[in-house]
Amino acid sequence: MNARTREGFYTLWTIAILVCLAACLFLLAYVSVVDGGETADAAPSAEPAATDVPAEGQTVPDGQTAVTDVPADAQTVPAEGQAAPTDVPAGNNPTVLAETIDLGQEYQDKLVFLGDSTTYGFVAYQVLPITQVWTPASGTLSLFNWAIETIDYHAPESPDASQALSIADTAAARKPEYLVITLGVNGVASLDEEQFKGYYRDLVQAIQAASPDTRIMCQSIYPVIDGKAPAGITNAAINAANQWILSVAEETGTRYLNTHDALMDETGSLISSYESGDGLHLTPDGLRSILQYIRTHAYQ
Repeated sequence: MNARTREGFYTLWTIAILVCLAACLFLLAYVSVVDGGETADAAPSAEPAATDVPAEGQTVPDGQTAVTDVPADAQTVPAEGQAAPTDVPAGNNPTVLAETIDLGQEYQDKLVFLGDSTTYGFVAYQVLPITQVWTPASGTLSLFNWAIETIDYHAPESPDASQALSIADTAAARKPEYLVITLGVNGVASLDEEQFKGYYRDLVQAIQAASPDTRIMCQSIYPVIDGKAPAGITNAAINAANQWILSVAEETGTRYLNTHDALMDETGSLISSYESGDGLHLTPDGLRSILQYIRTHAYQ
């Protein structure tokens, strides 16, 4: 093979090789473009995609805990008719004296009781001295005649002597630091709400006018034993009247003593061991239970 022929042969091979290389490069570029398009259109994997809702406990940028959708059956929204929770305890009434420490004998000695025959038991059983108990000489007082009745008043400095004074005059003479009023049981059978509250309100205001610094406690009427107590005096009537007494205490800025519940059994009646025999009046133990309640629900 001469030199010219060899030179032509090498030229053809060179051209062939360059064509093959160009073809390979074109093929590689084509495959790359096709693969890229398939990747872009591929279906998402089985792993859940990330969302904008933070995971539990994570906070959103403004520092507030994210709110997530809670299934209906797991929500804590109150059911229809059910009250939503509040921060205010049930029965949080400042007029009702709440439980305190036992203030003991010193506090008890400052108390004066104005009331009916259930109050006179303190004297009859010698649970309290007569100087701390205000009742008429008969031993009983009805709410509806408080304005015309007189108190058999025994002053602390002369307990053996007595004076017949009106309730207002008795309050003005003694000016007790604390006065506990226990009235109404004789009126629950005959007085309606307006009458009952009217008499009670007038009584409280008369005492306030006569002795402005006296701290007045309107005590609940005690429970009875239905069917054994006098006609018309029932626990249902007493429960209603106690609400009226509470209302008057709220109106007059005085306090309410719920001793009723300390004397009540699980049926709502007077505890049988506290009953003296007539379904209404109390034994000495019942009276001492009242004093214990008052000492541990003090007016402070």
